[in-house]
Parts: sequence; C-alpha cells; structure tokens
Amino acid sequence: MSVQTELLPAKRTVNPLWYKFRKNPLTLVGLVVLLFIILLAIFVPLISPYEPTKIHVVERFSPPSAKHLFGTDEVGRDIFTRILYGARLSLGMGVAVVLSAGVIGTAIGAVSGYFGGRIDQIIMRLMDIVLAFPSLVLAMAVAATLGPNLFNALLAIAIIKVPVYVRLARAETLALRERLYVKAAYTFGIKPWRIITRHIIPNAVTPVIIQVTLDIGDAILMVATLGFLGLGAQPPTPEWGAMISVGWKYLLDYWWYPTFPGLALFLASCGFNLIGDGIRDILDPKANR
Repeated sequence: MSVQTELLPAKRTVNPLWYKFRKNPLTLVGLVVLLFIILLAIFVPLISPYEPTKIHVVERFSPPSAKHLFGTDEVGRDIFTRILYGARLSLGMGVAVVLSAGVIGTAIGAVSGYFGGRIDQIIMRLMDIVLAFPSLVLAMAVAATLGPNLFNALLAIAIIKVPVYVRLARAETLALRERLYVKAAYTFGIKPWRIITRHIIPNAVTPVIIQVTLDIGDAILMVATLGFLGLGAQPPTPEWGAMISVGWKYLLDYWWYPTFPGLALFLASCGFNLIGDGIRDILDPKANR
C-alpha cells in the first residue's frame, strides 16, 4: 500500500518595507512629522487666507490668536502663512541640492574608481582640497563670492556636498570593478562608459541613497544658515533662515516671531534625520546584525 505524500510549499517570510519601518518607532515619528509639514505646505492656499508677502502695517506684531495662529511680523505679515510657504522653499531646496550633489558625485566617483591612475589622482586631490575647508565656511565663501541669492546658495552647498558622494561611489567602484561580471563585460569589448552606467553605478547606489537621506536634514539647516547670514534667500522671500535672521532681534518683546520659524526648521530637520536613520537600517546589511 503506497502512501502519497503531498509536499506543501514552505511559507515565505514576508518582510516588506513597511514592516521594517514599523520596527523603528522613531522613524515613524519622523515620517509622520515630515508628511504633516509637506501636506500643510501643499495645501497652504486652502488653509490660510493670507498672502506671504502682503504687508498689513496696522496688524504689525500681533500676538498669536485665532486670526493669526503664529502672530505677525514687523510689517503685519502672517507668520503661519510665511512658514508654510517657506516649507516649500526650504524642503525643496534641501532635497534638490542633495539630489544634485548625489547624482554628480556618484558619476564622478564611478569614473574615478573605474579608470584609476592619473584620472583618479586628479579627481581625488580636488576632492581633498574641498574637504580640507570647514563646510560652512566654504559655503559662505562661495555664496559671498558669487553673490547673495538663492541659486548661488544652492550651488555653494552642492559644491561642498559633492566630495562625500565621490568618495562613497569611488570606494564601491573599486570593489565592483573586480567582480566577474564587470571583468567579463570588459573582456567582451563593452565600452567603459556603458560598463559604468549599466554595471557599476546601479550596484554602487545603495550607500549613496543612505547618505542622501541623511544629508537632506543637514542641507536644510545649511540653507537656513546662509539665509540667516544674508547669503541665501533675500527679503521678502518667505524662507525660514531669513525669517529667523530678522526675528531674533525682536525675541525679547515679540517671542513668537523667531520661535515658530525656528521650531519648523527643527522639526523638518529632525524628521529627515529620523527617516534617514531608518532607511540606513533597512538598506545597510551591517546595521541589521
């Protein structure tokens, strides 16, 4: 008598991205805070009836109330409205500058690591020169040289961020170019540029993504710092650093003026840092040990 045994497929362990995020409550806190700020910034025309740059001198320095949640500034502009419009600017600039630096730095680092030799030496010495200066001091110098405006501030921050991604991409490329599939592609006569774009960069992008998520919060703070020093966005642009730069002079008498923009900057920066830590734990195998 034969007994037929039916083998059932083994259950696969499901470990989705959301489950990994849930394992880190601080990451969820950062995600919720950031989504809240982004939603407010997107729907600010529906939330607030005020214009961010329209002057109402009669209502200058009005304290927080039902009419003006965060009070008004020295010319009667609604601070709550300006903070939400400033969120569009500050968050957008932080993300844009880090993504730009990441893309440019990854491409340069991949070229440097793959070709090696004199090309590698020249590129890395240039990166060492940039890294030799304190980042904020160099950003201030570049922004002041180019002229105090928003685009030049973004360019200055991107310049000081690029070397970090160049080093990351180069280190990954040095390891990847010794892999069998890369050597096989070279043996079959595939052009170096195609090897870099098809085989090197896609496999070297994981540490770059981790660094990007961790750098966005720092970039937002640096944008605000340049704005605070008068080297970034210029009045009446609703930018958090510029608002704090003017508002701190009135701190003792009108505490709400610099406090609420500073709080928004703090929450946004913390949100990105917490999300960056969570993504690092997910994408970095060593962090899960």
